[in-house]
Amino acid sequence: MIDDVLAEAKGGMGKSIDSLQHDLATLRTGRASPGLVDKLVVEYYGTQTPLREIASVSVPEAQLLAIRPYDPSALKTIERAILQSDLGLTPNNDGKLIRLQIPTLTEERRRELSKAVAKRVEEAKVAIRNIRRSGLEDLRSFEKESLITEDDFYDGKDQLQELTDDYIKKVDEIGAAKEKEIMEV
Repeated sequence: MIDDVLAEAKGGMGKSIDSLQHDLATLRTGRASPGLVDKLVVEYYGTQTPLREIASVSVPEAQLLAIRPYDPSALKTIERAILQSDLGLTPNNDGKLIRLQIPTLTEERRRELSKAVAKRVEEAKVAIRNIRRSGLEDLRSFEKESLITEDDFYDGKDQLQELTDDYIKKVDEIGAAKEKEIMEV
């Protein structure tokens, strides 16, 4: 039973790490990448739709993203979604295509992005701690129902804490690597 709780916690914590890595991939580091707009959601005919489903995204130059909607009537809504996002980019619309010029990062913008990385890292840590709390509640209920002994409870609690510490260390490493990448000139 303790192994089941630990396996479930490990799976949830792994998903938190995957989510963090995906989130950090969308942060720009001075080069154009289609991953920058992966998480962008556009209101398309009253439905929240990922940008990738309504437009093609290409990188014609190192500092330029080109977004070509499949339906030209979606240009304005895509443009609005980009402006409202935390990308910090201004779209140029020529009636058929939206161009996003990726400026070189200023020191101030690097610091802002670094803060965004720190915020997302902290969110991942909170998610991992929540998974730990859920696992502890499961262990407590098993103990109350006399499915495990008190010693087993404390043993499981220690193992769960070790697992949590390992995943939080991984989150810190991922965050530090991304911050280093952002601050690199």
